[in-house]
Amino acid sequence: MAKVPADIPAAPGALPLAGHLRQLLRDPLGFVSGLPAHGDLVRVRFGPMTIVVVCDLETTLRVLRDDRIFDKGGLLYDRSRVVLGNGLITCPHADHRRQRRVLQPAFSSERLSRYAPVMTAHAREAAEQWHDGQIIDVNKLMMQLTERIIAEVMFSDALAPAALSTALDDLGVVIPGIIRSMIMPPQLAWLPTPADRRFRRAHTRLRATLGEIIAERRADHADRGDLFSAMLSTAAASREDDDGPLTDTEAIDQAVSFFVAGTETTSSGLAWALYALGRHPEICERVRAEVDEVLGGRPGTYADVPRLELTGRVVTEALRAWPPAGWLLTRTVARDVRLGGHDLPAGTTLGYSPYVIHHRPDLYPAPDRFAPERWDAAHRPRREAFIAFGFGARRCIGDQFAFAEVVLALAVLVARWRFEPLPGPDVRPSVAAGLAPHRLRMRVADHR
Repeated sequence: MAKVPADIPAAPGALPLAGHLRQLLRDPLGFVSGLPAHGDLVRVRFGPMTIVVVCDLETTLRVLRDDRIFDKGGLLYDRSRVVLGNGLITCPHADHRRQRRVLQPAFSSERLSRYAPVMTAHAREAAEQWHDGQIIDVNKLMMQLTERIIAEVMFSDALAPAALSTALDDLGVVIPGIIRSMIMPPQLAWLPTPADRRFRRAHTRLRATLGEIIAERRADHADRGDLFSAMLSTAAASREDDDGPLTDTEAIDQAVSFFVAGTETTSSGLAWALYALGRHPEICERVRAEVDEVLGGRPGTYADVPRLELTGRVVTEALRAWPPAGWLLTRTVARDVRLGGHDLPAGTTLGYSPYVIHHRPDLYPAPDRFAPERWDAAHRPRREAFIAFGFGARRCIGDQFAFAEVVLALAVLVARWRFEPLPGPDVRPSVAAGLAPHRLRMRVADHR
């Protein structure tokens, strides 16, 4: 573990052994939000581990731009790599460029146009299952919706209904297991508890299922229009250049990564957007009017996404206010470097927070106010100040996929239902690896 320079200011209140763990566990968002008051770089200690947290935009952008020096790593990524493998999300710089080149065609506009009808169809199916006045568990239902969308987008008809149900059940065990392993102390992360045994069985079974699909796809060479076909066909085409094809293990790693990323963070973004519209019914009515005008009752397509301007601004503002992909992410310094006026040795763990950047009042006036209008052309913040999908070479490869999915699903759900908050205190973020609404339940009222 690299020795962090003593001239970097430390966050106050550290305890001798636990460091800042008590503050972090008591109020994680409040803790990280207070760090910029102590400097652009701040030392934070979690038990024996010290992290240098980057708090200002320009230094954060430098870290995100230069992934050769500031490589994917640190506790969160090291833990998730054990489960996700060496896929695009978790792989180090040395592997990233090749993987990105091989996989990028799977997320082309032409491919996204094929995926959009799947997104809309599953959203319409979900919307038809509720009844007027029903109280719904928003987190659970949005997770189920995004699971079914990503499953069909990835596999089309490759899984029989029973196998699909098993795969989705396994995914429902794997995702909490990944989050649990990322936030637990290292000595407790992999204890053979009943939950850990369930996780290991589900993880093994899910990878085996994906391996069987890969073997079938490699044998028939057919393009079925899904993400798996796109991934394997572009990987096969790469035999003609220096990249080389994906091995079966690499293909499984990518599939697990897409499966996890395509459900957890997307469902949280959609849930936050519904929560915000429930708290701001006047904005919800404007969104509904836009959906009626643009779609006129027909299913939305990928070409409609930019035309649903207000809906898109609502989604962007929800992702700003509650960035679901992570409230504290880490990088590892690959070689000695000077950053923010300080000399950092190789091996230093850096942290950065999309939540902190998105709530800086110098970048976003009144940052705690939900204000979709801040994304109007006349008021739009700096493009670089929005890092919900990352920035630079490691920006999320599926950012346009996820944005289109949330916009199209939100359009379907709002056209059919009003989402009303229940009495009681405001919903708080549930802080784990990402940000999701904590126990978000809402009443749906039939709009028709």
